[in-house]
This record gives sequence, structure tokens and C-alpha cells, in this order.
Amino acid sequence: MNIYNALIKSSLLHGSETWRLTENNKRRVEATETDALRRSSKISRKERIKNITIRQQIGLEETIVKEIEQNQLTWYGHVQRMVEGRLPKIALKWMPKQKRERGRPRKNWMEGIRKAMNERNLIEGQWEDRKLWSLGVGQRRKAF
Repeated sequence: MNIYNALIKSSLLHGSETWRLTENNKRRVEATETDALRRSSKISRKERIKNITIRQQIGLEETIVKEIEQNQLTWYGHVQRMVEGRLPKIALKWMPKQKRERGRPRKNWMEGIRKAMNERNLIEGQWEDRKLWSLGVGQRRKAF
């Protein structure tokens, strides 16, 4: 379990604050996490043990997708608290001037943030209070 936290999980989560979480991306990240858990537990797919059972044996309650959403909300609150002239805040509010292609618009990063905020009953402006925001996001101090 220690190697999972120290190497695999940190490598898998690197830069995840800015990912656009589509269903395809969620599925791929969960598959990679499950593969890492199986390999670290030395459990083969041929043994036909369910992923949920492996997670319970290891003691993991939440999937890595929930942790990615938490990281994204933490980053979003951090950027919102920044001074107006900072580059990350400018980039967050930037809107391209060109026309979109025909068809249904793709979901962007901000729509994923809004969805995660709705699931956790967070509202705009709540990021000003850091403790309240981190409790709402679900971030707690974690020890490896």
C-alpha cells in the first residue's frame, strides 16, 4: 500500500487539477488505478476478483476520480482567491474569440467544476473562507 501512495498515486495525479474529466478519461484513470492496485497486491485478472473487493481489502473507500475532483476544486478555490492581475486567474476567465465548430459543444473544465460544486453543495464565493471551502471540498489532512 505504501508504494501505491508514494509512487503510483502521486504519478497518476500529477497535473490532474487542470484535466477536463470526460467519461472516457474517468474510465481510463480508474482502469489504471485498478491495475496498479492489482499489481501491488499481486492479484491477477485471471483470479476473477472484483475491483470493489480489491479496494475493500486494501482499505480504499473513494476512487481516484473523487480525489481528482477534490484537487480540482481546491485549485479552483485557490485561483479564485488570487489577485485579479495574476496569470492563472486571467487564464481561468479567458474566452476564445473564434467561433466553435458545428455540433454540440464539448464540456469544458469549468462545467466539470460546477458539477462537482453542485454535488458538494458549494456555492460561488464560498472559497473566500478557506476552512469552509476545504471542508466542503472534502479535503482533509492526509498522511502517507
